[in-house]
Amino acid sequence: MKPNYKNWMPKGMILGFLCGAAICLILLLIFGLSPVLPQGILKTILFIVFLILAVVLTGVTIWMYLMYRAFSYNGKRQMSRKIIEGTAAYITIPEGGKGLDVGCGSGALTIAAAKANPDAQIIGIDRWGKEYASFSKALCESNAKAEKVTNVQFQPGNALKLDFPDESFDAVMSNYVYHNIPSKDRQAILLETLRVLKKGGCFAIHDIMSQSKYGDMQSFVKKLKAMGYESVELIDTTDGKFMSPFEAKWMALSGSAILVGRK
Repeated sequence: MKPNYKNWMPKGMILGFLCGAAICLILLLIFGLSPVLPQGILKTILFIVFLILAVVLTGVTIWMYLMYRAFSYNGKRQMSRKIIEGTAAYITIPEGGKGLDVGCGSGALTIAAAKANPDAQIIGIDRWGKEYASFSKALCESNAKAEKVTNVQFQPGNALKLDFPDESFDAVMSNYVYHNIPSKDRQAILLETLRVLKKGGCFAIHDIMSQSKYGDMQSFVKKLKAMGYESVELIDTTDGKFMSPFEAKWMALSGSAILVGRK
C-alpha cells in the first residue's frame, strides 16, 4: 500500500478546462467554418469568439498540466515533496509534545512532521472544502496508515478561528493554505495560528506571502519580534530553496516564502 497525497493541481480541473477547449473548438467548426450559418457578421463574430475561447482554454489547460507534472509525487520534479519535506525540516518538537498542521489537505505535511518527530503527536486540521474535493480526513488517515505513522490525528478545523486554547502546541505549521482564504488581513490569520503556540515553541508557515496577499511582511516580522518572539525569519523559497525563480514566475508562485522562528 502506497500513500496517495494527490496533486495540488486537481486532475478534475485540468479535464474540465480540456473539455471546455474541445467544446469551443467544436462550436468553432460548426458555427464558424461549416455552412450551417450563411456568410455574414454573425458568423464572423462567432468564429472570432470561439477561436479566442479555444485558444485561451487550451493555453490554460497546458499550463495546468505542466503544473500537475511538476507537483506530482511520482514525477521527475516532485516539487510538492521538496516543499513538504523542506517545511517539516524546520519543525522540532520535544518528546511528548504536540504539533498542529493548519490546512493539512491530504496529510502530507502532518505525516512528514510526525515522521521527523516520532515521540510527538501531530494534529492535522482542515475544512476539506469542495474546491479540493479529493482531499478528506479519510484520505489523510489512509496515507498515515500507508506510511506506518501512528502519532497523527486528523480533524475538521477552521484556520480563521482555531478550536484550541492559547499556547496548546509546541509547534505550528502550514503550507500553501492562507492565500486561498478570502481575507483582507492574512496577517491576522497568522496571529491566530501563532496564538495556540506555546512559549518556546517553533513555527514554520509557507505560503505566497506577496505584498498583494499579505501586506508588508517585513513589518510583520518586526512586530513579532517586538511582541517578544525569540526568533523570526522570513525566508524566500523562490531562489532555489524550494523552486527556481523561473518556476515561481510561470507557476504563479512568486512571493512564496516561509515564516519560521520560535516564540
